[in-house]
Amino acid sequence: MRITPYGTGSVLKTAIFCIVIFIAGLFLPQPGGAVLASVSLLFLLFTLYFYRDPERATPAGPGLVIAPADGKIVLKQTVDHPITGPGSTLVSIFMSPFNVHVNRIPVDGRVRGCQYHEGKFLMAFDHRSMSDNERMEITLDTAAGPVWFSQVSGFVARRIVCKLEAGEEVTRGSRFGMIKLGSRVDIALPASVRVTVAEGMNTTAGETVLGEA
Repeated sequence: MRITPYGTGSVLKTAIFCIVIFIAGLFLPQPGGAVLASVSLLFLLFTLYFYRDPERATPAGPGLVIAPADGKIVLKQTVDHPITGPGSTLVSIFMSPFNVHVNRIPVDGRVRGCQYHEGKFLMAFDHRSMSDNERMEITLDTAAGPVWFSQVSGFVARRIVCKLEAGEEVTRGSRFGMIKLGSRVDIALPASVRVTVAEGMNTTAGETVLGEA
């Protein structure tokens, strides 16, 4: 199982902590020590599971826009977006702690800019989190027009990783960062993109087609 390099430090620290607790549990009075050792082992296994980074087969074809995150679509609506323009489609993907949390580029293009915003830590399924929570907003210049997407922290997730830089050329389906624990990713697509997904659908980052220009 591949572990994302975005989580190497966290996995290492957790592994050291869990190993120490596991060894201590073996020497403590039983059955309490055994319970403590078992809990530490389960926590380590969950950490490895959370930071998993499976390979994905990104669909080929011109004009496709791919999901940037694993999760469930909790919002799809037409908006007048300040970056993508009137008649845009806003799609929000909620990521539970059990989803893969590595994020991927939705469409080929060039990074216009990345803007970090400090904010609150509302529950990620609360739509107010789109504008109120800590987040990283990214704009791409693409053949279909500007595409905007945002990594949003949640109540539990308190760390956003984004490795993109302005001016960088990016490829659909490539990894660019992650959000640690429960969170959401919002994406605004210009009117030139025909969005084919609906609320309630599950998405797989790098594989699920959101729409086509």
